[in-house]
Amino acid sequence: MTNRIRRIHQRLVSEYGEPRWAPRDPLAVLVSTILSQNTNDLNRDRAYMRLRERFPTWEAIRDAPLEDLTAAIRPAGLAPTKAPRIQEALRRIWAERGQFSLDFLSDMPLKEARAWLLSIPGVGPKTAAIVLLFAFGRPAFPVDTHIHRVSRRLGLIPERATREQAHGLLEELIPPELYYPLHLNLIALGRDVCHPRNPECGRCTLREECDFYRQERAG
Repeated sequence: MTNRIRRIHQRLVSEYGEPRWAPRDPLAVLVSTILSQNTNDLNRDRAYMRLRERFPTWEAIRDAPLEDLTAAIRPAGLAPTKAPRIQEALRRIWAERGQFSLDFLSDMPLKEARAWLLSIPGVGPKTAAIVLLFAFGRPAFPVDTHIHRVSRRLGLIPERATREQAHGLLEELIPPELYYPLHLNLIALGRDVCHPRNPECGRCTLREECDFYRQERAG
C-alpha cells in the first residue's frame, strides 16, 4: 500500500505540482479554519478579511460585541454559531496561556497537542489537523469532503468509513512526509475532476489506481 500511495503522490505531482510547506500564524489558521466550516474558500477568505479589518487585534475580536462580530463574519455563513466559537477559543487561549499564541503546541507531544485543540468547542478532527499541519508542519492529515470522497473511490479507505474515521485510517497509510502535498493535491483532484456527481474519470490522472474507475469500466 505504501508503494501505491507513493505512485498516487507522484501522479498528482505530475498533474498539479508539488506544494511546499511554509509556516503560518497558528492562531490565524485556527480562526480561518473555523470560518471555513461548511463554506467555500472564497467565502472564508472574505469573512476573514472583514474580521481583521473590523477587529485588527485578537484582543479586539475576543472582546467585541457578539452581534458586531457576527456581522463581520457573515460571508462565511453560520455566523451566529462561528462568532461565539471564535471568541470562546480566544478566551480559552488567553486564560490558559496569558497571551494570544498557540506556539506552545509545537513543543507538546502530538497526541496531547491534538487533544488540546479538540477540547475547544467547535474544533473537530479536521480543524485540529489543519492547525497542526499547516501552522507547525506536524504529522497530521486533515480530511475534508474532497479527500473523503476521493480516498473512498480510490479504495484507500472502506466505502463506509466516516470522515472522522478517515483521519486515523489515512494517517496510518500515508507516509508522514507526504501529508502536506498529498492533502493539497487530493483536494485539487476532487475539485478538478473527481466531482461528487459525474466524475470525469476519462481525464483523471489516477484512473489506473482507482477502484471506482475499474468498477465503472467493468459495469
